[in-house]
Amino acid sequence: MKTLFTLFILFIFTSKLSASETVEIHLLDNLDDKRGYCLDIKGHKSKAKIEKGLQAHTCYSYQGKISIDQGFDKHKLMNSIFYIPAFLACMETEYNLKTSVKLKKCEDEKEIYFIFNDEGQIILSDDKLLCLTVSNKSPRKGKGGNPLHLMRDISLKKCSSVNSKFQLWSFR
Repeated sequence: MKTLFTLFILFIFTSKLSASETVEIHLLDNLDDKRGYCLDIKGHKSKAKIEKGLQAHTCYSYQGKISIDQGFDKHKLMNSIFYIPAFLACMETEYNLKTSVKLKKCEDEKEIYFIFNDEGQIILSDDKLLCLTVSNKSPRKGKGGNPLHLMRDISLKKCSSVNSKFQLWSFR
């Protein structure tokens, strides 16, 4: 009986885990890093701080799995909710500051701030002319990785074919 109970608990636990598959959101153009750039919470993996916001950072998936600070809930993402379950955080913007991307504890997971459109752009839901954009400036070097990880700022800029290499995203 005890074994049956343990198996039941294990089944429930693994069912919950598989229901929340995580994916990384990566820039389609690898730019200057063959490992690519992913949306990432500033800070180191489990010690990242949502108050510091997001950046484009070398994707960690080359290490064999999606990093805790780069993992977005796939199911919610399909519904335009940019949710990082390990931090209970959602990607948002302040309506009066439409060029700034923030991370906040999710209060209303039904609130849609961004849309992942069919072209691969991540656009502002209430201003579809603004795209999530990786900085075209030289990247900052991190402290880890071999070669060292690279980081770039992100912001909302006017969607443009000229900037497409900095504005087209996918997830895996």
